[in-house]
Amino acid sequence: MSKPPRLTLPSAARAYLLTTDRGGFAVHEAGEPVHGTALLVPGFTGSKEDFIGLLEPLAAAGYRVVAVDGRGQYETPGPREEAPYALEELAQDVLAQVRALGADRVHLVGHSLGGLISRATVLRDPSPFASLTLMSSGPAAISEEQQARTKLLVAALEAMGDDMPGIWTAMRAHDPEDAAADSPELADFLRGRWLATVPEQLIVTGRTLISEPDRVAELSRVDLPKLVLSGAVDQAWPVPLLDETARRLAARRVIVAGTDHSPNAEDPATTARELAAFWDSCGGA
Repeated sequence: MSKPPRLTLPSAARAYLLTTDRGGFAVHEAGEPVHGTALLVPGFTGSKEDFIGLLEPLAAAGYRVVAVDGRGQYETPGPREEAPYALEELAQDVLAQVRALGADRVHLVGHSLGGLISRATVLRDPSPFASLTLMSSGPAAISEEQQARTKLLVAALEAMGDDMPGIWTAMRAHDPEDAAADSPELADFLRGRWLATVPEQLIVTGRTLISEPDRVAELSRVDLPKLVLSGAVDQAWPVPLLDETARRLAARRVIVAGTDHSPNAEDPATTARELAAFWDSCGGA
């Protein structure tokens, strides 16, 4: 899971509920659209807080930046049924968020599962977008090892979805023994985020991660500037696979040295610099 580098919003950012024609979505926003607007879509078990380290540097680079909790994710409400969390539904949510932002064209960034959602969004309708960034997000389903882990989690949620505290305790018991301990503040946040996320959202999006087909050829025909950005190591989609994805898309490729699956949280300064450079190269929005 992504762990935000800090939990306090920068002074220039604000948290609010973005009202759309598909409901309200909790967001963090910073900056003015001097050069354009960007929408940041988080990954599985994640939230808008995973992008908190990007807000200030991207705003300073002249971008209006909006990070969002998807339907049923952390501070955005969602129903206790599965159908609303299908990939196509989540893609329509993103399009609704863009309409509500009122920007001419938006730079879309999807992290991990958010990359699959963002891909589905631009395949449905690329017209509102100035560019697409797939961050630590591959061409199809996650690696076999991560599929096995995700299948276990989905099965637990299907059987025990009304006992989210119990599932959380079991999950954390399987953390690597040599993993760095979280601060009490971060530990409380991660648990609270998990408990606030709708179980059906996790079940359906977990299934997406283990079953998504390869849609790179289809995406390559979408006339948008594309960036594939990742860490130097990735357990969900191996880095050589991400290299190949970028080649197939004729996309810009960036590796953030010293980071793993969440460069947005592990090295936000470098990640923000690379995102702004890419967006600048797109000629504005």
